[in-house]
Amino acid sequence: MSDPTILARPSGGYAMLAVDQREALRDMMSTARSTDISDSDMTDFKVAAARVLTPYASAVLVDKEFGWDAVIDDEAVAPTCSLIAAADHFVAGAGEFVRESTFDTGLDIEKLKAQGAKALKLLILWREDRDPQERIDQVTEFVDVCRKHDLVSVIEPVSRGRWDGAPSDVEAGVLEAARELGDLGADIYKAEVPFKGKADDASVFDACRELSDTINGPWVVLSSGVDAERFPEAVGIACRAGASGFLAGRAVWASVLGAPSTVEELTATSIPRLKRLGEVVDDNIRH
Repeated sequence: MSDPTILARPSGGYAMLAVDQREALRDMMSTARSTDISDSDMTDFKVAAARVLTPYASAVLVDKEFGWDAVIDDEAVAPTCSLIAAADHFVAGAGEFVRESTFDTGLDIEKLKAQGAKALKLLILWREDRDPQERIDQVTEFVDVCRKHDLVSVIEPVSRGRWDGAPSDVEAGVLEAARELGDLGADIYKAEVPFKGKADDASVFDACRELSDTINGPWVVLSSGVDAERFPEAVGIACRAGASGFLAGRAVWASVLGAPSTVEELTATSIPRLKRLGEVVDDNIRH
């Protein structure tokens, strides 16, 4: 059986880096650099981020579309950092970079394993007006495939607005998604920070406690939507409420995308951020 602690720090907490963003990354880079961004531009950034940052991460999440092969071929990942392959296929639409996310069953999973993958990750979009059974079936299939291949399964339910565009309580969907998908056997559950960290500490803590009470197994937070300066505090709050760490990208590296030298700025800015986040996890996880 796969053991999720292969993705953890010696403390037992998870300090995992995400560089699997796709068209959202292209948009962020284009905005930061005021120019069009090619596929190779994104790949170059992912390789640089992996090379500079993975010595300080317990695992790194990379997508097959723009990053995986180059990161592997360039031997950019530190030997102390475990590899997670993104197993989701994104479809854009209706003003969303990810309108739909499905399990990419066309992946050569045995090849990914041979290249060093220890885990797979699947993004699930939770919308209140979409069929819950479709999401449940997708997670169940994904978990079964991971077990068959002896890989750690990481699911990432993200609450989104209604498919039909009608008003909806996206924040409530964070907990509803956990209730629906948090006990389906995934080895690690990747959750949004409640209120995107914008609420007071007590409110964030109480909501994280609800997630801990709902999710059967270790769970970690992502950083999308959370201010980078607030994210370390949010990680600490979540860990004190029962989370086991983080799997995040934007809060670590988004601010460096427009820098004249990506490597220099990753070194000067992102390494200290990632080291601090790892220390926050070690200091706050509940043993």
